[in-house]
Amino acid sequence: MEKFIQYMQGKNFSIATQQMYLRSVNEFLEWIEKEETRITKKDVLKYLEYLKKQRALKNISRKMQLTGINHYFTFLYHSEQITQNPCSFLKIRGISKISLYKTFTEEQLTELFDNYYTIFVKNYDYTRTPPNRLIETRLNKERNAVILSLFINQGTTTKEIDKMLLQDIDLTKATIKVRGGKRSNERNLQLKAEQIGLLMNYIQHIRPQFLTSTNQESEKLFFPYPNTGNQKSKNPESLMDLFKPLTAQVKTIEQHFLNFKQIRASVITNWLKVHGLRKTQYMAGHRYIRGTEYYLPNNLEDLTNDISKHHPFF
Repeated sequence: MEKFIQYMQGKNFSIATQQMYLRSVNEFLEWIEKEETRITKKDVLKYLEYLKKQRALKNISRKMQLTGINHYFTFLYHSEQITQNPCSFLKIRGISKISLYKTFTEEQLTELFDNYYTIFVKNYDYTRTPPNRLIETRLNKERNAVILSLFINQGTTTKEIDKMLLQDIDLTKATIKVRGGKRSNERNLQLKAEQIGLLMNYIQHIRPQFLTSTNQESEKLFFPYPNTGNQKSKNPESLMDLFKPLTAQVKTIEQHFLNFKQIRASVITNWLKVHGLRKTQYMAGHRYIRGTEYYLPNNLEDLTNDISKHHPFF
């Protein structure tokens, strides 16, 4: 099994996935009591039936078992130990498909930001805002516009936004460093031309006013105004409580908007069309390629729609 482990490592499978597949293969080989070279498709089907009737496994669990076994026989086939993979074309039916986000095109994302900035920053009506909250409201909206631009252009997550430091922005090189986490890699991404002025204004004029309001120094790029309902947070500099009202604001101008995960899915889907799988993996910060491949159905769905539109008899 050592060479099979090396095969899985070459596929960039996580340690947990490797262990799961090894367990599936060992359980199957113990049950079948037959040499690998003599195992047939009928044997695999009998095992799947056994898992269903004797072990009462649901379809999703049987699919995971089949996936591990299929990888093992694929390894044997490529190493020329067998001449045919007995798992070929076998599928577990009756499994719910993953529901895909409705994704936005790059043009729609740009329009979404422009509308937000016009409505909530440039032309916002402050007549109903209490005088004692005018500064707080204005600063929050300026900050939120910058954050929204990073969601829309760099496909960042809420946690990545929350961890950003002032030093992560390089306006001279027009780049931003997105810090990695337990499930993501660090990467440096290009800023768009229209973001430079936005960030420059925030760093030079808006952020210092936030620092003044908190009466303390901070290396964080973004932080909440001290009186915006964040008093109960264990970390008073955390932004996590502020994404909910920002989500509500965006929903008022885009009825199909669900959350910022949808924005990230849209950005990654658009990147796949232009940059391909490997570069998109880096830009998205995915530690493993399968994390990027998850978004391929979104890309494929758009491609299918284009084919139907331009080649209706295809």
